[in-house]
Amino acid sequence: MTDLQAALDELRDDVMLEAEAGGIFQQEAFFQLYAEVASDSGDAIDLEHAHAHRDGGSRPYRVDGHAFDHDRGTLYMAVCDFRDGAELETLNAAQIDSFLRRVVNFFENSLRPDFVNALEDSSAAFSVAYPIFTNRASIKRLRIVLFSNARLVARRAPQLADEIAGIPVVFSILDLARYTEIQGASSTTAAIEIDITAIAGAPIPCLRASSSSEEHESYLLAIPGDVLAGVYGLYGARLLEQNVRTYLQAKTKVNRGILTTIKDAPQMFFAFNNGLTATASAVGLEKLDDGRPAISSISNLQIVNGGQTTASILYAKDVSGSSLERVHVPVKLSVVPESAIEQIVPKISRFANTQNRISEADFFSSHPFHLQMERFSRRLAAPPQAGALSGSKWFYERARGQYRDGMAYGTASEKRKFQLEFPKDKVIEKTDLAKYVVTFDCRPDVVSRHAQKCFMYFAEQVAKQWKTSQSSLNENWYRSACAMALLFNWTDRMVARSEWYATDRAYKSQTVTYTLAWLTNRIISDGKAGLDFQHIWKTQDVPSELQNLIEILAPQVARSIRETPENLMNVGEYCKTQGCWEQISKRDFEIPDIPDHLTADPEDSKSEERSARSTARLDSEIELDIFLLSLVSKADLVRRTADRRGLLSPRSSDALEKLHRGVTTLTRSERNAIRLLVKRLAEEGASVETIG
Repeated sequence: MTDLQAALDELRDDVMLEAEAGGIFQQEAFFQLYAEVASDSGDAIDLEHAHAHRDGGSRPYRVDGHAFDHDRGTLYMAVCDFRDGAELETLNAAQIDSFLRRVVNFFENSLRPDFVNALEDSSAAFSVAYPIFTNRASIKRLRIVLFSNARLVARRAPQLADEIAGIPVVFSILDLARYTEIQGASSTTAAIEIDITAIAGAPIPCLRASSSSEEHESYLLAIPGDVLAGVYGLYGARLLEQNVRTYLQAKTKVNRGILTTIKDAPQMFFAFNNGLTATASAVGLEKLDDGRPAISSISNLQIVNGGQTTASILYAKDVSGSSLERVHVPVKLSVVPESAIEQIVPKISRFANTQNRISEADFFSSHPFHLQMERFSRRLAAPPQAGALSGSKWFYERARGQYRDGMAYGTASEKRKFQLEFPKDKVIEKTDLAKYVVTFDCRPDVVSRHAQKCFMYFAEQVAKQWKTSQSSLNENWYRSACAMALLFNWTDRMVARSEWYATDRAYKSQTVTYTLAWLTNRIISDGKAGLDFQHIWKTQDVPSELQNLIEILAPQVARSIRETPENLMNVGEYCKTQGCWEQISKRDFEIPDIPDHLTADPEDSKSEERSARSTARLDSEIELDIFLLSLVSKADLVRRTADRRGLLSPRSSDALEKLHRGVTTLTRSERNAIRLLVKRLAEEGASVETIG
């Protein structure tokens, strides 16, 4: 069995499980799996599923998902080539052209008022066509991505298709090979080979900024603005290191200062702009006629600082038609061996951005909060359900692919044991955790903005909480989060399988988050602390009375979110506004009385929280005591390593001297000094565990 055939078998299992868990068709499950990977890789921003198609007639069309980046004027449209056969098939040029043409047909149709007006307001086609029609003047670039579980005959780079109504169209493909490659990577860097000579017309002169003996090569160059726009126009956010990509997608508007410089003083751009910091796994070098070195190609380019500059330059070209002929952008390019990318690139990204607006929350994927949640998930078993001898565990996936890795190794019996300990329906990804917590924080409008924007909102909130009250993010908090996941996923399945939803299969995700947020808001308004998540954790089930409440409430909420204002007919966009939540939260929906035993008493909750915080602080101190004991045997070596790196403070030096003598009773300030030193050593790539 080939590797790709095995990957197809695994994908088919994933699609069936996703469909079963969500109560959706396999086609939609396939879209969701690929859309998540496309967002991770930078092929698209958060895509909203909407399956619209017409097979007959002179202009057949099809689209399966869409998203619009208002700030940059980029429309994303996805189309699925889902094949339900068990054997691996190929994807050829004729099939690719057919999919591309169908999406283009739909886009062109959507620019016509007669087509949009003829669609039913509740149809999937209308949910895609209406925002295209209303935003047609703002659309400056169309990116079409094809999702396929077939194998591309020959790998194709993103390509610029013919313009439509004066709008550039970029077409890219995410086939089974690329999907598997991205899924298997611990980072989101995918194979990108950029032919600079083809795009620029000639290699770009550079200056080597490192000696030939160094492991990592460094180059300085001034890349012409039109070349940078051409590269970014083809590859888009795939070029951005993930933290920067997430930050731009979630928060940043186009920089007006950059646009002004390009328009009024393009010759000063090099002097005024800080430029880009970028990494690559390899570069192609040539010598120019005058003997200067020049870069002709770049492999796996990643922009770790300067994403806003890059996006704004393309925006200037697309939107205002500004000439980039006199614009040159300074670039610091580090060539990092592929074996060191995972370790080095995040550090370059962090250090390159320390003086910019990207905060710790924007680097949240490496925040210690995640490490703590991961530790809880590997240690805390849920109470056994009826008939079971032991409880299974929820699996918090701090980094993409952790669960898959856990299933990939070991004997068949070890894999079965892993699945029993960590069932697949109890996996929580970072972006899903954000969705659950923000829903029950009564911000369904934020959740409706989709994964990345919701995640960044959550990141900021938790980063503040971690800084001011780390002990509140304790085991109790983790158990409640798992209960939120259980309740949210049950509600999602219930809506998907209900008869009322079957008549209009749209806006499921918005219905779920608004339903649960409304219920939580009602409970809090009644003077309670919220739902009793600890009870749900203990039973690992949704109480029948709560099920009944949600089954009655959800269809009422679904009807209400469709009552959009006259000036905002698109339900999906309306749900993203705070005004929508304000209107829904004030509705007096007809539901049975909420029994007290389903809710948490405020005083009891405060008491439990005080106890949990105290336990968390105690656990932290116990863990430090154990760590200090393990440090005794190599305290002197750690001290010398820290001193050599310029990280040793007088207090940490005194503490390590004590440990070297076998004295483990340290003062509070000495214990804190050790904590800080260990953190700084880890940031420098010298984890204490690896010393000695």
